[in-house]
Amino acid sequence: MKFYLEDVSEVFSKTGSSEQGLSESEAASRLEKNGKNKLAQAKSKSLVKRFFEQLSDPMIIILIVAAVISAVSTVYEGKMTGATAFPTDTVIILVVVLINAVLGVLQESKAEKAIEALQEMSAATSKVIRDGRIMTVKSEDLTVGDVIVLEAGDAVPADCRIFESASLKIEEAALTGESVPVNKMIAALGVENGNDIPLGDRKNMAYMGSSVVYGRGKAVVTATGMGTEMGKIADAITQAEDGQTPLQKKLSQLSKVLTFLVLGICVFIFAFTLFMQRDIFTSGNSTDIFNSVLNVFMVAVSLAVAAIPEGLAAVVTIVLSIGVTNMSKKNAVIRKLTAVETLGCAQIICSDKTGTLTQNKMTVVDHYGDETLLATAMALCSDAEEGADGTVTGEPTEAALVNYAISLGLGKNGLKKDSPRIGEAPFDSGRKMMSTVHETADGIIQYTKGAPDVVVDLCKSAYVDGKIVPMTDEIKAAIAKENKRMADKALRVLAAAFRKYDSAPSDFAPESLENELVFVGLTGMIDPVRPEVKAAIDECRSAGIIPVMITGDHKDTAVAIATELGILSDPSQAMTGAELSALSDEEFADRVENTFVYARVQPEHKTRIVNAWRAKGKITAMTGDGVNDAPSIKSADIGVGMGITGTDVTKNVADMVLTDDNFATIVNAVEEGRRIYDNIRKAIQFLLGSNLAEVLSIFIATLLSFTILKAPHLLFINLVTDCFPALALGLEKSEKDIMHRKPRDPSDGVFAGGLGFDVLYQGLLVTALTLAAFFIGERFEAGYWAFRNIAECEQGMTMAFLTMSMCEIFHSLNMRSQRGSMIAMSIKGSHNVPLFAAMVASLLLTTAVIEVPFLANAFGFTPIGFAEYATSIGLAISIIPIVEIVKLIQRTVAKKKNRA
Repeated sequence: MKFYLEDVSEVFSKTGSSEQGLSESEAASRLEKNGKNKLAQAKSKSLVKRFFEQLSDPMIIILIVAAVISAVSTVYEGKMTGATAFPTDTVIILVVVLINAVLGVLQESKAEKAIEALQEMSAATSKVIRDGRIMTVKSEDLTVGDVIVLEAGDAVPADCRIFESASLKIEEAALTGESVPVNKMIAALGVENGNDIPLGDRKNMAYMGSSVVYGRGKAVVTATGMGTEMGKIADAITQAEDGQTPLQKKLSQLSKVLTFLVLGICVFIFAFTLFMQRDIFTSGNSTDIFNSVLNVFMVAVSLAVAAIPEGLAAVVTIVLSIGVTNMSKKNAVIRKLTAVETLGCAQIICSDKTGTLTQNKMTVVDHYGDETLLATAMALCSDAEEGADGTVTGEPTEAALVNYAISLGLGKNGLKKDSPRIGEAPFDSGRKMMSTVHETADGIIQYTKGAPDVVVDLCKSAYVDGKIVPMTDEIKAAIAKENKRMADKALRVLAAAFRKYDSAPSDFAPESLENELVFVGLTGMIDPVRPEVKAAIDECRSAGIIPVMITGDHKDTAVAIATELGILSDPSQAMTGAELSALSDEEFADRVENTFVYARVQPEHKTRIVNAWRAKGKITAMTGDGVNDAPSIKSADIGVGMGITGTDVTKNVADMVLTDDNFATIVNAVEEGRRIYDNIRKAIQFLLGSNLAEVLSIFIATLLSFTILKAPHLLFINLVTDCFPALALGLEKSEKDIMHRKPRDPSDGVFAGGLGFDVLYQGLLVTALTLAAFFIGERFEAGYWAFRNIAECEQGMTMAFLTMSMCEIFHSLNMRSQRGSMIAMSIKGSHNVPLFAAMVASLLLTTAVIEVPFLANAFGFTPIGFAEYATSIGLAISIIPIVEIVKLIQRTVAKKKNRA
């Protein structure tokens, strides 16, 4: 229906609503009938599709091909020999591949559910009038006929017809492509020559997908979900793409490099081995030739299996998803996975003062001027409201002013009754003030409140001792003195003024109202510092992070708060917005590293501050709540939106939303980001070191013409023995020094910080221990220390498998810290229970594969005695003291470098 052509009364009639909105029961009934106010979502992948995607990996395809060829070989060999043969290797490979695919699907589903839960936590809300009361509901629960309240910074949640507007401006670029905000109106529109009115000209409508940039208003919902104008183009916006974090991209690149490298090595091994066995091709026995080629192919496949860490991608995804879920429980909702990694690199945190560093519980504790008139002006020139029970709701500063008036016997409801509002110029962060116009028994009066320096400059007179007198330099000096007195006590200071009219003004634009004012007085409010912030600031310093405070408050107030918190040590480290505007980019670049407090700033100053730090190569986080903060939040490396006071526009562009608007939560999130990244690196080091050991063992054994481990053995190690400890490493708690390190360089590669060397020497160490186990096992089997053919030594293979598996299980303890002592961590009471559980599970499964007869037969293992078992365990456990010694040497060298 074309509601823009209808009068407001007709719109209410057709939607079955009124200015008092719907009742709760009627809204619930309509919602059940018409469905949620949501656009069609992109269809999620089916379980079958996800399963086959898990099987589409090139290395998995190679394994499946190898399994098929192995099966064909077994059948062929059985026919040639007349014996019944069972394709054991084929079954093992396919079972492991199947288990891997199922686990992959489950892990993907778990990660998706975690993200869905986060989206639910950060779901958009709207202010709606139901049963005559203003309440906040999820935007998806709106229905036709609901009356919504729109304010600057709100995202319009549905298509609606405006019936109340106070300088309401809405930006509709998402629908019309026009970036200039549209001035909204109430009256019905007319049609000329029978032509319909284009969407961009429907000035009495507000559409889903647009955002309020100025003023306030009320509107009745006329369409929801797919019935909205945005719903008509929903197909174009529901094609969601899964993004990868920088680390995931690096690992994808690493996987590709490894794949090509391994394929090259496999081709070399295949060709080299066939060349070494070239005599068999002259025998003319097709069966021998076939078996020889097949065996060589299986060796090449084994090498491929050994080189590719099949569980790495799954481990990284799971650790990230668990990490962001944990962060959400600590009041930091991650909206983009990239923020998790970037948080660990944060070097600068630019934070608002009010509500983030302070408690946002304002109370008027001081004043200057006629108190009755001052309280009346402040209460009427605010959008905070007094409830029937006397409680005040609204923005904290305005609520404090209304409570101040109530404390003097000037209730807001009574003031509104005597002086109803007939017009207004809403607050704007650029003007730093707001004005309201009221009709009284004595005529029309305007009240203006805002920043003292701005309001005083617009005053031509002052109200002194019950009289209006001309503004003089002496009066201005007295006002400035009182302003500084309050600001020195860390009070937030606001000024009030009035203007009288003979009749209601015809234009309520700020430039028409805000001049020729009469100064009334000042109020001083205290907003106590959050008790936990001081410790968070200290933690920032020790972590190499610079905290920067940005506020619209007076410079003296900002300096007092910043000094109390330890953000600055000298007043010279503070700068006003006016001083910043006077600096060129080059001059500001010279001062930005020594300026930690910015007062009286405009929104555009925030963007400039962010860009200046980023130009210095610093990873910068920026907090914000107002609609005008969106550009600076978007410019920052980490945009942080406020969950309580933040507008929808700001939260929508943020990388992270704080559900408690607390600075300490940002610091906690930085620590969690560092922990997650640390743990992912530990898992990478553990898995790549293990795979390197497997590759080297297979490579050396092939060159020496014996079989140390087969493809099924390696698959078992990669997907059972390794994966569980790697996942448990992802749950490791933060190391004690994690917030005493400098921020990580975002350009660091996967192997930065000595990780490449660690992977190399630890891989070589496990290789040596595994080869030692094989040769000891071969001697046990031979019963004497003389050379013999070891091409197929089951006892040596069994001991090598046990040693490598146990070695990697014990080595996971070493991986709890890249440089710290595992033994010292355990003595100090730092334990990773999931890791111990994973170790026990892996130990039992490995032992079962060797000792349970049908499993041992399937894997080609032979029973081993206590001596062989103890020898393998002894070799495996030796990795702990060896790595501990290397870590000690590394710590000693690092200390010497630091001293130098």
